[in-house]
Amino acid sequence: MFLAIIAFSYAAFSFLAPWQLGKDDQIVERNEQIEAAFEVDPVPAEEVFGPGGSIAPEDEWRRVILEGRYLTDAEVLLRLRPVDSSPAFHALTPFQLDSGATILVNRGFTVPLDGNVPDMTDAPAGPASIVGHARFNEAVPLSEPMTDQGYRQVYGINTPQISEVVGVDLAEGYVQLSADQPGVLNAIPVPKLDRGSHLSYGFQWIAFGIMAPLGLGYFIWAEIRERRRVRDEEQELVGAPGAPVEAETAAVPEVPAASRRTRERYGDGR
Repeated sequence: MFLAIIAFSYAAFSFLAPWQLGKDDQIVERNEQIEAAFEVDPVPAEEVFGPGGSIAPEDEWRRVILEGRYLTDAEVLLRLRPVDSSPAFHALTPFQLDSGATILVNRGFTVPLDGNVPDMTDAPAGPASIVGHARFNEAVPLSEPMTDQGYRQVYGINTPQISEVVGVDLAEGYVQLSADQPGVLNAIPVPKLDRGSHLSYGFQWIAFGIMAPLGLGYFIWAEIRERRRVRDEEQELVGAPGAPVEAETAAVPEVPAASRRTRERYGDGR
């Protein structure tokens, strides 16, 4: 039990509390970046997407302007990505900039009514100017791309994987299209700017890590105190007046064998 409590406290201080506090730090940083993105005007995508189409950590959620055209023939669907707890299909459409680079655009989502792929309105053809949020590329999903109901579908927004599927060289990051923009379906909502409960969870794990060894110490102290009480009571009973004492055996004089035989024959009266 002692080792289990020590291991729990170690895990609480070394893993569980830092995990929750780290998530809180990430949310705070994200919220600050989203707030900053709406405080400044959008900038051309070329200023945010660096060489190879990568995005600096401090530039995620920046609002960018894309000038060019949609490549509607190279569209894929993001399969069953939840939005507000509802599984939805997202339209991922490459957008070729006038400057030559091609950036993947998440045009928004549609919730299926019967489990089948819903009607996904095509992006407009011809020149377009759109605004959206710069986003980091996602990790390669565990599930492979598939084709279902005539649509090429993926399980994550990983542009190298999507480049192989559609045969178009894409930038490393992508753009989440804002509402009221050309080609948007149902715009993906910007995350709510609240911290959630991660900070309180982190403090709770710290408290648990402190309370566990304190609780163990209290039980050890209570057990020692109880044993001392029992020992003191036993000692008091032994030293109390009127305590039972072993009776001394009185010395009885030995009767000669001849006298015993005489008494047996004639009785005690002779």
